[in-house]
Amino acid sequence: MDPGAAIPRPSREAEPLRRWGHGEAGSIYDYVRVAAFAIGPDGRISQWSDRAAEFFGVPAEDAVGADPITAFAPRELWRTGRERMGEILDGKEWVGTAPYRDQEGREQVAELYLMPAQGEDGRKGVVCMAVDLRALRRIETDLAASEAVFGQAPTGFVLFDQDRRIQRVNEAFAEGIGLRPDDLVGLGVSELMGRTDADRLQQALDSVLATGEPVLDLRFSGEIPSRPGRRRWSISLYRLLSASERPMGVAGQVVDVTGRLRAEREAANVRRSLDLLNEAGSHIGTTLDLETTAKELLGVVVPSFCDVATVDLYSGVLDSRDAAADAEGHRLGIGDGSGELRRVASASTLGQAHSSAVGGAFCYPHGSPHARALRSGRPVALQGADNPDPNPLIHSTVVVPMVAREKVLGLVQLSRAKGSEPFTPRDTAIAGELVARAAVCIDNARLYRREHERALMLQRSLLPPGDPVASGLEIACRYRPGSSGTEVGGDWFDVIPLPGNRTALVVGDVMGRGLRAAVAMGQLRTAVRTLATLDLDPAEVLGQLDEIARGLSADPEAAEGSELYLATCVYALYDAVTRRVVIANAGHLPPVLVQPGANGAEEALMLDVPPGLPLGVGGEPFEEVTVRLPDGALLGLYTDGLVESRTHQLEEGLSALRTALSGPQKPLEALCDQLLTELDPHHGEDDIALLMARVHALPAGSVGDWTLPSAAPSVAQCRELACGWLESRGLSDLADTVELLVSELATNALRHGRGDIRLRLLMDATLVCEVWDNGYAQPRRRRASDTDEGGRGLQLVSLLADRWGSRRTPSGKTVWFELALPR
Repeated sequence: MDPGAAIPRPSREAEPLRRWGHGEAGSIYDYVRVAAFAIGPDGRISQWSDRAAEFFGVPAEDAVGADPITAFAPRELWRTGRERMGEILDGKEWVGTAPYRDQEGREQVAELYLMPAQGEDGRKGVVCMAVDLRALRRIETDLAASEAVFGQAPTGFVLFDQDRRIQRVNEAFAEGIGLRPDDLVGLGVSELMGRTDADRLQQALDSVLATGEPVLDLRFSGEIPSRPGRRRWSISLYRLLSASERPMGVAGQVVDVTGRLRAEREAANVRRSLDLLNEAGSHIGTTLDLETTAKELLGVVVPSFCDVATVDLYSGVLDSRDAAADAEGHRLGIGDGSGELRRVASASTLGQAHSSAVGGAFCYPHGSPHARALRSGRPVALQGADNPDPNPLIHSTVVVPMVAREKVLGLVQLSRAKGSEPFTPRDTAIAGELVARAAVCIDNARLYRREHERALMLQRSLLPPGDPVASGLEIACRYRPGSSGTEVGGDWFDVIPLPGNRTALVVGDVMGRGLRAAVAMGQLRTAVRTLATLDLDPAEVLGQLDEIARGLSADPEAAEGSELYLATCVYALYDAVTRRVVIANAGHLPPVLVQPGANGAEEALMLDVPPGLPLGVGGEPFEEVTVRLPDGALLGLYTDGLVESRTHQLEEGLSALRTALSGPQKPLEALCDQLLTELDPHHGEDDIALLMARVHALPAGSVGDWTLPSAAPSVAQCRELACGWLESRGLSDLADTVELLVSELATNALRHGRGDIRLRLLMDATLVCEVWDNGYAQPRRRRASDTDEGGRGLQLVSLLADRWGSRRTPSGKTVWFELALPR
C-alpha cells in the first residue's frame, strides 16, 4: 500500500455514497423472525398475517376470531391477560415476553409489542408485533462482539463492498498507512497502491467474492509518509455473507510485518542450527555400531552444513582394546596427537574424485593442526592460506576432535567449497556440539562392542552343542543373534532326550537384553533340563520354572531383577511310541504344525494352545494340550524375532510363517535356511531361535508290550517273552543279558509294587526295556553285606546296563534299562 501525499477523493455530490451491501434490498427476515396481527374492539383477533401464521404455526382460519388470551396464554395467566387486554384497549401500550411453540413444536420465547389503534369508524383496536427474542438477543451479542473486535483489535481491519471499494476501516488500519479512517472510505484498490500491487489485490478480491475461498497471507510492500523506510504488510481476505447466504463484500485483516522480517532473518540461522542439532539427536546413535554412527554423523552434516567431511578414529578404538590400556595414549593432555588413526567414514558433494578413501591407517605430523586438535581436545578453524587441504576447491575447514569422557577417540574434519560461506565462530561452536554428541555415541558403541562379544560368547556356550538327536524325530535348529548394533538377548532352545523314547522340546525367551538376560537364560535352561529329568508333566515343569523365575527376580542385589527374569517358554513332550505330544505354554507364541497332505503338499496351522502367563508373574496354573502327530508331520517352535519387527505386525509375520511352511515338503535343513531368509528381512533386529522337528514313526515291530498279572509265574513269563522278541529280531546276542535284567526288574515289581506287571521293549538307536507296576515307591540302590541274601538286584542292573533309572507314571512307576545294539 503506497498512498501519496495527496489522494484523489471521489465526489460525494456527483456520486451518491453507496450503502453497505451494494444497495440491494435486505430484509430483517434474513436475521430475525417477525410477525404482525391485529385485535379488534371485542378483544378477539381481527387480522392475522402470513408471517404470524408461519411464526406461531397457526393458520389464519384458526386464528381470526379467536380470543388471543385463551388461544396462546397458559390457563393460569388467563385472568391477568384479560385485565391487561382491557388496559391496552383503553389506550395503554404494553411490551413484554410470552412463551409459544413454533411449527416444529419447540418451546420459544417471543417479545410482544401491543399498541392501541383506532379504525376509520372510530372503534378502538390493537396492533400487535411479535419478534423471536432469542434471535434478537443473538444479533445484539454478535453486533457487540463485532464492534469490540473491529474497534479494539491491534491489527488492521478493512471492509470492501461488492465494487471492491472501502466501506469501513478501523483505527489500526488507518494508523498503519498514515491516514484518517474517513479519508479511506470510498477508495478503490487502484487509489490505494501501485498498479502491480493493485492488480494483485483486485484479483484476490475477485476470487474471494466469486468462490468464497479465503486468501491468506498475501504480501505487499511500499512506503508511507508517516514512517521512513519501506514497509511490508500481510493481508488475509474472507468473503462476508448475509444470513440468507447473500454475498455482501470482503473483509480483510492487515498486519504490518516489517518489524518481523529482521527478526526472522536473524532467527533463520539459529533455527537452522537448532534443526541441525535436532536432526543429529534423532539420527546419530540409532545403533551401537562404530562405523554406522560415524556415517550417521556425516549424513547429518553433508550437505546441510558442509560440503566435505571425514571421520578418523584411533586404531585402538576400532580394535576394542581394553579401556584402561587405550586411555593411556589418548587421554586429554597425554600424547602428541600423532598416534595411528583409521578413516572410517567419508562424504562429499564434490563427486567421487574428492571423496577420501576409507579404511587406510595414517598418522598426522606432530606440528599439524590436526595433531594440535587431537592433543588439546579443542576445535581448530582453518581459513584461506591456513587451510592445508590440497583440494583447490576447499577454502574453509574446521577440525573437531571427538572427545568423550575426557578421552580423545579421533577427529572429524568438516570443509566447505568455494561458493559456500566460510565457517563462522557460531558454525565452529555448532560443529563442536555435533561432534561431541557423536563422540558419546561412538564411545558407547566401543564399550558395548566389547560387552556384546563377551555376552554373545556366553550365550552361545549355553545353547545345545552340535545337532540334537531324538527318538522318532528329525531335528533341525537355528540360532541367529541380533546384529552387532543390538544387545544380545535371552532366546534359547533345547532338545532333551528322556527315558521311554520320549523327547522334550523347549523354546524360551527371557525378556530384556544384555549380559544379564543371557545369564538368566542360562539359569532357566539349566532348570528346565533338571526338571525334565524328573519326568514331570509339561504343566508341572512350567509351574516349577515360574517359582524359580520369581525366586531369581526377588534377588535384592539384582538391579531391575523383576524385569530381567520375566520369560516366555513353550514346553513340548513328545512320545515316539504313541506319537503324542503334550504341550504347555507360558506366554510364548503358539507352535506351528505342518501336516502332510495329498500329492505331497503340506498345510501349516497354529496349534490352539492356552497362552498362559510369562514365567515370573505367578498366580495362575498352566494348562496342557495333547496332540497326536501323523507320520511325516512337522512341529515348529520359534521366538518372536522370526515373525515380529518394527516394520510389520505380529499377525503379518505369523501369516508369512504359515505361507512359507505350506506347500511341497522340503528337506528340514533347507527349510530352516529358507525361513530365516524369507522371514527375517530386518537383518537381525532381534535374536531368533528356531527348532523344527519332523515326525518319523518307529518301524513296525520295534515295540513289544505285554501286561501280566501280579503272580510268581509272571517273572518267568517275562523272561520268555523278552527272549522270544529279541530272537525274532536278530538280537540273540543280547538275550542273556536282557533275560537276567528283566528277571530282576520283574521280581522287584512283584515284591515291592502293586497291580499288574507291564513289560515293554523298545528298539530304536538302542534297546530299552521297561517294567511298569502300580507302586509309587521308587527303587533305591543299597550296599549289601557279604551275609545278605538279597539287595544286589539293582547293583547288577547298574553293572550290566549302559544306563538305567526309574520315573513316575500317573498310576505308579517305571523302571528301565538301556543297552547298545550290537553292530
